[in-house]
Amino acid sequence: MKAAYPLIGSATAMVAAAVLALGAQSVRTAAPYTLLAADGRRTVAAALAGDQEMLRLEDLATALHLTVREDRSGNALTVSRGGATAVLSLDQGLASINGRLVSLPAAPVRDGSKWLVPPEAASRAFALIADARIEVRKASRLIVVGDLRVPRLTIRQEAAGAATRVMLDLTPRTNYAVTQEPRRLLVRFEADGLDATSTAGGGGLVESFATAEPAILSIHLAQGFGSFRTSTLQLDAAASRVVIDLMPAGAAAPPQAQPPAPPAPPPIQPPAGDAVPPFAQPQAAGIRTIVLDPGHGGDELGARGPGGTVEKDLTLDVSRRLKSLIEGRLGIRVLLTRDDDRLVPLDERAPIANNNKADLFISIHANASLRTEARGAEVFYLSLDGYGDEARRVAEDPPSKPLPVFGGGSRDIDLILWDMAQARHLEESSIFAGMIQEELRRRVDMSTRPIQQAPFRVLVSANMPAVLVEMAFISNPQQETELTSDDFKNRVVQALYDAILRYRARIEGQTGRRP
Repeated sequence: MKAAYPLIGSATAMVAAAVLALGAQSVRTAAPYTLLAADGRRTVAAALAGDQEMLRLEDLATALHLTVREDRSGNALTVSRGGATAVLSLDQGLASINGRLVSLPAAPVRDGSKWLVPPEAASRAFALIADARIEVRKASRLIVVGDLRVPRLTIRQEAAGAATRVMLDLTPRTNYAVTQEPRRLLVRFEADGLDATSTAGGGGLVESFATAEPAILSIHLAQGFGSFRTSTLQLDAAASRVVIDLMPAGAAAPPQAQPPAPPAPPPIQPPAGDAVPPFAQPQAAGIRTIVLDPGHGGDELGARGPGGTVEKDLTLDVSRRLKSLIEGRLGIRVLLTRDDDRLVPLDERAPIANNNKADLFISIHANASLRTEARGAEVFYLSLDGYGDEARRVAEDPPSKPLPVFGGGSRDIDLILWDMAQARHLEESSIFAGMIQEELRRRVDMSTRPIQQAPFRVLVSANMPAVLVEMAFISNPQQETELTSDDFKNRVVQALYDAILRYRARIEGQTGRRP
């Protein structure tokens, strides 16, 4: 039986050959990363080895207080801190930390006298020996070490007549203060840093935007600026928007941005005769909140295609597109279980939907199979197989408990057992899954088993209709290519959107409401 991890005992000739091969790779300078830690910020040099982005190990070691040693006999790099050690193979993208294997997108590369490692080495391997959370944000070229507050900030602006409206979207929500200086506004956030991106380049009453340490946004003002006003809108459970209205000198203030007004609650009718008032008024049927669950994230890559496409990236992209479409066209509140590249444990995903009283839960994935010819989308809802007889009893006869109510007497209240909440929604989940399957079939290839039941853990505690959608087989080279195309992603999004429309019409039709 061949060794699964050949770090120890490699022949000297193999070591020499590997080192020469690594050194022969073309290495080109890339834009550096910024590492944020409790003791300050540092620059980490970056490079491209072929198409793979790499970071200078020496810079990471200095910032994280690591010791690096080249182990020629084992054909590896040994990275340690205190009594913990990570061993990085020079043959392949693998690291071993106290017997635990971690995959990396590439092996270390020698650049002259320095070693380069992929950015994922920091979050997947070095975090385990540094005993600290390390998050690598490739898009903004940031490495966040420890429990620092580094919100994502998106800057946009639009004309509002003679005025200019600046919108700052923050995830997570963050306190802030705005102060005015000559020719600029300073927005100071209660944070350790900013992960800022801008879709605005100035115009109107704004000349430019700039950021300063540790977490300051500077808005440089154009000639003619007179005054400003700020307001804050809550976008969802995790995000907020700061709206800054800039008015020209002498102009009246534009109307203040306001969140959409919630629908008025139905009037409570007094009980007739001697009837006992209800314990709580039932909510009107409809769809107010949807939770989308982009599968995997962080160190959990999910399936990987033969061309290197990673499932976690596809699921997040499609979920973001679907969120934008639903919110833009329907005005329904949509939450994501993750809106960035981080790991959310399986047992924490459905509770996000439960805690936000979601009406639908959709977990989005890409499939994989040992058979490379396997193809097509599949839709799943929960099977109680594996959850025991108790789950079936809950589905057939939900438990209840008498509770006292105002005015005397008692009322039986259904109990929600969170570890098997989905058992009560299997029929509706089945109907919703059928609608999704029908809409997908109109737009993409379906597998030979387009709708199935399975005991998925991510679904079992969802207290609302819940489904899991496998968009296609990423293990199929042709389908991997399709999955990376905007056209395919948009077809999947449109199918899910249309299924939601159909399900909403069904729910509202049952109560006599017009969709």
